[in-house]
Amino acid sequence: MLKPIAIATAISGTLDILFAMILTLIFGREIPNMLRYVASGPFPAATDMGTGGAVLGLIVHFTLMAIMASALMFYVRRRPDYLDRPLLVGLAYGLITYVIMNIIVVPLRFHTPLLPRPLSVATQLFAHIVLVGIPMALVAARYLRPKAA
Repeated sequence: MLKPIAIATAISGTLDILFAMILTLIFGREIPNMLRYVASGPFPAATDMGTGGAVLGLIVHFTLMAIMASALMFYVRRRPDYLDRPLLVGLAYGLITYVIMNIIVVPLRFHTPLLPRPLSVATQLFAHIVLVGIPMALVAARYLRPKAA
């Protein structure tokens, strides 16, 4: 289980953080500030930590990805029939992670409005489905699908 979790974490975590960095630059913001904001979820003082806070943001990001990858791997291991439809599983898992992060976790932690702007919804859905859910499900199918006898 460690290998598919590590691979899914590396792939999805990298795709997602690169997308976040691109969006950060497009919106004229600084990448270290974005990373410190990520770190400020569990570590509120990270916004004032300089480079250390930015590095902590990367650690927090990849830790969250490892948790997401682990949850999916353990779930599909108990439901191997789901591994026959990785795109559908990835889409569903992306929606689930979107709801958990953007409707529950982020509003509770940062007191953001429950109805985000349409652009935010679109970019976050894209990230959670295309960059996180689907790659994780494809990795799960590759490494956890039962071998044919």
